[in-house]
Amino acid sequence: MRYRKLGRTGLEVSEIGYGAWGISGKQWIGAEDEISVRALQQANEHGVTFFDTALAYGEGHSEQLIARAFGQRSDVVIASKVPPKNQTWPARQDSTLDEVFPRQYVFDCLDQTLRNLGRNTIDLIQFHVWNDRWAARAANLVDRLQIRSTGRARFVGISINDHQPTNSLQALATGLIDTVQVIYNIFDQSPQDELFGYCQKNNIGVIARVPFDEGSLTGKVRPDTVFPADDFRNFYFGGDRKQQVWERVQKMAAALGISIDQLPAVALRFCISHPAVSTVIPGMRTPSHVAANTAVSDEGPLTAAQLEILHGFRWDRNFYSPA
Repeated sequence: MRYRKLGRTGLEVSEIGYGAWGISGKQWIGAEDEISVRALQQANEHGVTFFDTALAYGEGHSEQLIARAFGQRSDVVIASKVPPKNQTWPARQDSTLDEVFPRQYVFDCLDQTLRNLGRNTIDLIQFHVWNDRWAARAANLVDRLQIRSTGRARFVGISINDHQPTNSLQALATGLIDTVQVIYNIFDQSPQDELFGYCQKNNIGVIARVPFDEGSLTGKVRPDTVFPADDFRNFYFGGDRKQQVWERVQKMAAALGISIDQLPAVALRFCISHPAVSTVIPGMRTPSHVAANTAVSDEGPLTAAQLEILHGFRWDRNFYSPA
């Protein structure tokens, strides 16, 4: 496993991290707690030191599983998120900071996260949605960021809305934000346009999420794929979207000269090939997922020729909207 600095936090994190939404027991169907705990522990045994969760993931269940896996151990870096009070993802353009993240609510959520984790402090707390219009209210933003001085969290970040990588630049310009979490994968390459360069220049840590595009870049989402009834992927891949992604990943594999089952490793290597990325956080619900994903770090970044091919597969669309 290779390690990178998480921006100016100075924290050294594994370039392959652990995204813990899939083990929450909600929206992603099929996770079993005992297997999830073992997967968390095995990830750490394979060198993973960065674990990303959220209070909204199973109403704290994901955080509780991380507590079961690691207890009070200090050799893992844990990041979580404060959910929007209005429970609206992504943030509405007309929403206000006081509506979404009122001060006492932020502290109450953070305290609940700490109880779930069984800890007195967390390495990184992130706002789970963002609207850059709020950055103009710097005094209010600073007020909420006093969570550092209370000792509840060491660093503060933003989890940027779906496919909106520049909806953070004003907040970053305040100098108050240590990290950003953003969708970045072979299909959504938009963070390369502006965000990554800004983060490199200003030493902001970058957490890349959704590296597999919710599964399509694993090559396992095909026209005849059936998801469990309550699984959110029925929405994400609604309409003819399964057909669309299947056609594209077949073309991608052919262009690279690889088999479909090699795509997951390529998808992760694409993310760690950009120097702005501190860590990428695939979901790993089983030990077999852990073994496959953590091995990617040893392979290193993709070649310039491979990246040139993959840049041609950029696909600007939003499957988080109804089909």
